[in-house]
Amino acid sequence: MQYERYNSIMLLGRATPEATSRFAARHGGLNRVGFYRTAQGCSVSSIGIGTYLGERSVETDTAYIQAILAAIQGGVNVIDTSLNYRDQRSERAIGQAIIKLTQQPRTVDRDELMVCTKAGYLVRGAVPPDLEPTDIVGGMHSMAPAFLADQIERSRLNLGLETIDVFYLHNPETQFGFIEQAEFYARIQSAFTALEEAVAAGKIQYYGAATWEGFRKSHALSLTRMAEIAQEVGGTNHHFRFIQLPFNLAMPEAFTSRHELLDGKMMTPLEVAQRLSITVVSSATILQGKLAHELPDTLAEQMPGLETDAQMAIQFGRSTPGITTALVGMSSALHVKENLAVAQAQPLDEQKYLYIYQAGA
Repeated sequence: MQYERYNSIMLLGRATPEATSRFAARHGGLNRVGFYRTAQGCSVSSIGIGTYLGERSVETDTAYIQAILAAIQGGVNVIDTSLNYRDQRSERAIGQAIIKLTQQPRTVDRDELMVCTKAGYLVRGAVPPDLEPTDIVGGMHSMAPAFLADQIERSRLNLGLETIDVFYLHNPETQFGFIEQAEFYARIQSAFTALEEAVAAGKIQYYGAATWEGFRKSHALSLTRMAEIAQEVGGTNHHFRFIQLPFNLAMPEAFTSRHELLDGKMMTPLEVAQRLSITVVSSATILQGKLAHELPDTLAEQMPGLETDAQMAIQFGRSTPGITTALVGMSSALHVKENLAVAQAQPLDEQKYLYIYQAGA
């Protein structure tokens, strides 16, 4: 199948420990205590830029490009998107921004950035024609190997990247309402087999699952079962190493709900991920703006130096034990500047964090 290219070049490489460490050092990593963390050996920012919301318009594309440029120049090296965000336009905006920064005068190298995308939902104009009816669930979702292979190619071309750092199955729990559990995990196994092949081909570096309800609800996905399947498919050096789930002041389940059994003990999703060496990235950090105003006074008391409710919500999210990077949707350079003020503050220590949580913030 022929795919349309939206960038003039394909950047080689992938995020590496050496390059991401260099990026962190260049952005004051030693002085920004706790701003950079380790994810699968790479140094990654504790705030990442998300690209979910916005109109499907040239104006929004331009705003996102400027926001991504500002974020990377401000020290952010985790960039999150999906093929279905704004009908592929978010991926393409990211590609344009990264290519701009890596050209002369070059201010960043491709291997300093961790770029993540997703696939699962059918996207207008991006559905492979040879899918079988059984490959599609609910008329809207697929994780069939042929579908994933197609989506990876489209994302690589949209982003202008030879290798995608993290490729997520997008809300795989969507299929639970249509198929039995045994069939669901059989499909996960087929998907993971295809994704390990994509790793071997150099098209992706890691894979994972980006969920909404999947890991935070007791009746949904089993992270331990998915990790077992990854090991069955890829051995102990499998590449199922990332999950994404919502976490914020209003949605604390990943930190509080112990509903998965591992090693004879009931654990939270964050605890399970840590035990299995899986990196956790949180989404909905300010809940699409709902946590950017009218937060309790207890937050301000525990977070001196932060000026806005959005900054405090971000600080709470990135300070959560077990969360490596908190994603924040930012479609304007002004929002990037405001939100990155958090980088000058140390993350909350455990005592302050628990005080805020227990106070019902």
